[in-house]
Amino acid sequence: VEVTGGEPLLQKKVFLLMETFLKSKIRVMLETGGSPSIKNVPAKVIKIINLKCPGSGKENKNYWDNLNYLSPKDEIKFVIADRTDYEWSRSVLQSYKLNEKAHIIFSPVFEKLSLKDLAEWVLKDNLPVRLQTQLHKHIWDKNTVGV
Repeated sequence: VEVTGGEPLLQKKVFLLMETFLKSKIRVMLETGGSPSIKNVPAKVIKIINLKCPGSGKENKNYWDNLNYLSPKDEIKFVIADRTDYEWSRSVLQSYKLNEKAHIIFSPVFEKLSLKDLAEWVLKDNLPVRLQTQLHKHIWDKNTVGV
């Protein structure tokens, strides 16, 4: 089960929900914007933190202490709009040695940065990251809901 949508950590009963799934031996993933603390998220939950790049206009919302609560099973995702975002992400990755803390994902902003350009930059710099795209936007119309 993946808990996501809006900011799940702002929901009062999200911790109870995650604990209930875990007690039932259900794998739980939590995708968060990363501004609320993840300190109290149960250790067995796979945490996916979306670090906000400058192009998002929300870079100041990153709660950097969250990097201290990650484990190798967790993920850090950067949604990259342009070369400036890429260079910022690369710098953060290297400065914080993020690949030693969690899996790193780079994802292009749909219709702003091509997956090909992002892949070429990553290959040229030999970064230890995975690429991800919003596959549903390539299959269905980008405005389709419920897919």
